[in-house]
Amino acid sequence: MDTAELLKRVRRVEIKSRGLSDRIFSGQYHSAFKGRGMAFSENREYAPGDEIRAINWNVTARMGTPYLKVFEEERELTVFIIADVSGSIDVGTKGATKRDRITELSAIIGFSALGNNDKVGAILFSDRIEQFIPPKKGRSHVLRIIRELLEIQPIGRGTDISGALEQFLSAMKKRTVAFMLSDFMGDDYENLLRRAGKKHDFVALQIEDPIDTDLPNVGFLPIIDPETSEEEFLFTQSKKKRAIYKAEELRRKDALEKMFSKSGVDHTVIRTDRDIVKPLMQLFDRRG
Repeated sequence: MDTAELLKRVRRVEIKSRGLSDRIFSGQYHSAFKGRGMAFSENREYAPGDEIRAINWNVTARMGTPYLKVFEEERELTVFIIADVSGSIDVGTKGATKRDRITELSAIIGFSALGNNDKVGAILFSDRIEQFIPPKKGRSHVLRIIRELLEIQPIGRGTDISGALEQFLSAMKKRTVAFMLSDFMGDDYENLLRRAGKKHDFVALQIEDPIDTDLPNVGFLPIIDPETSEEEFLFTQSKKKRAIYKAEELRRKDALEKMFSKSGVDHTVIRTDRDIVKPLMQLFDRRG
């Protein structure tokens, strides 16, 4: 992609995502997040009715009279995007690809944070960390994240969700609002997800294409695994085989939902063939 075409695509994503951000949040941005921390403000003398657990015993001993620690809500959030750029997100059988949806959602999150003067960072991952973008403020920084998502040619094709979570947990020591955008095709990451859900305000946006659950009835269908490049043929005229395929995927989805719930992670499914506004609004309404 040449520079002029890349800039046009970045601009198109910006225009669309800004409008969607306003539509989805409608001024309720901060109420949608539990991630706000409490920052120390001052010490003041104890007054009847104050919470005893807030007494600062060191200052009390020094001053000879009870003093409290006073905290106030931090006014600045750090928002972090953990975006899957593996081979499987290039799938798109109707309308957009999974990659399109991940780019669009990342832009919506980024511009929502920008409008509230919050920092935004990102990890782009496949079976390795492809890009780590430290949190910063500003429109140019959000546009950089969009540009990287549009332009990236990942080295890896597989999906290592554990590696992405380990990098995130290692890098972000303070409580952060984090969004993981993926089709969650990886394995063995529940413990790390639980750690992320406990320490941070963590949201999983699961990207789904119709072919993930419903095989078309088209006879022999060549299926190429986008992460391994292995090819096999499925006989899709067999109603039994289509039913088995769908049942296996539905079991996987059910297991994912249970894992997210046990890990304290908010979750919604975003489809490539449907509008993204409704599921996002429902998600953030539940959080508000």
